Amino acid sequence: MDDYTPQLPDEDNLYEHYAFTVDRGQTPLRIDKYLMNFVENATRNKIQTAAKNGSIFVNDETVKSSYKVKPLDRIRVLFTHPPHENLLVGEDIPIDVIYEDESLLVVNKPAGMVVHPGHGNYSGTLINALIHRFDNLPNNSSDRPGLVHRIDKDTSGLLVVAKTEKAMAHLSLQFAEKTSEREYVALVWGHIEADEGRIEGHIGRHPKNRLQNTVFLEDEAHKGKPAVTHYKVLERLGYVTLVSCKLETGRTHQIRVHMKHIGHTLFNDVRYGGEKILKGTTFTKYKQFVENCFKVLTRQALHAKTLGFTHPKTGEFMRFDTPIPDDMQQCIEKWKTYTKNQELG
Repeated sequence: MDDYTPQLPDEDNLYEHYAFTVDRGQTPLRIDKYLMNFVENATRNKIQTAAKNGSIFVNDETVKSSYKVKPLDRIRVLFTHPPHENLLVGEDIPIDVIYEDESLLVVNKPAGMVVHPGHGNYSGTLINALIHRFDNLPNNSSDRPGLVHRIDKDTSGLLVVAKTEKAMAHLSLQFAEKTSEREYVALVWGHIEADEGRIEGHIGRHPKNRLQNTVFLEDEAHKGKPAVTHYKVLERLGYVTLVSCKLETGRTHQIRVHMKHIGHTLFNDVRYGGEKILKGTTFTKYKQFVENCFKVLTRQALHAKTLGFTHPKTGEFMRFDTPIPDDMQQCIEKWKTYTKNQELG
C-alpha cells in the first residue's frame, strides 16, 4: 500500500471542506488518527479513502494516511463536490453580456473573475452572477449551472452559457466534437521563427507541481489527455511575439502549457514562470521596461477573442469577436514602441 500514488482530481474541480493548522505542541501522530479528532462524523476508513484519492494535502502536497503530522503543518481536505455550507448562491454581480436569446447568452468575462466556485473562491464567480440573473439554468455534467466550457481566472474573453437543457446538450456536443471555433490572442516570450504551426502533446497534471499541467509525449502519453493547438504569428515584437491560437481541444491551461512546451511561455504567466525575464538583455533599462510592462498587465497575456458555434435552435453558425482588453493592449503597445526605438537606435 505504501507505493500507492494518488490520482489527483483536476485542481479546478476541487472544493475545500476542512482546513487546520497543527498546534505548536503537537506530538507526531498519523494523519488519519489526527483528522478523526477534528472532522465530525469521520471514520478512519473514510479518511484513509480520502487520502488514497488524493484529497488530503499537507503544506499543499498530497499525503498518504500514514503521514505523521508535525507542529504548524497546514492540513487541507479537498473534495470534488462543494461542502453543504457553500451551496451556490446568486450574487448581484455585473456581467458583460454581448448576446442573449431564449437559448443562450455570450459573456465577455473580465480577467480576475473566476468562472465557477472552487476551493478558496466560493463567491464573486460568474456562476454566482448567472444564478442571480436566471432561474433554472441547466446543469452540465459536473453539475455547474449554464456552463458549456470555461476559461481561467486571469484569462479574459468570451464564454457561451446555455439557458435550456437542449442548448446545453447541443453546445456541449459541439465542444466535444471540436466543431466549435475558439481563437485566443496571446503575447509570448521569445521570437517565434515559423509563421504558423501545430502543437500536439497530451496534457496532464505535472508530477511535481500540482498547480501546473504539463505535456506528456510518446511512452508517457497515457498520463495526459490528447491536445492540439494551432498558432499563427500576428506580430513579432523583438523579445516577445503576438500570436493567435486556435484550440482543437479544450484542456485545462492548454495554450499556456503548449506554448511553454515549445519554448514560448506566456508573458507574465506567474504559474508557468512567465513573470521572469525569459528573453532580452541584461541592461538595467531593459529590466525596468519589462517591470513596467508587468505593472500594466498584472496577469498572463491571454484573451479569448473569438467564439463560434452553431445555434442549437436555429442551426445558424454564429461568430462573436471581442477586442483585446486595455491592460493587454497597453502592454502590446509598449512592446511596439520599444521595438521601434531599438530599430531606430
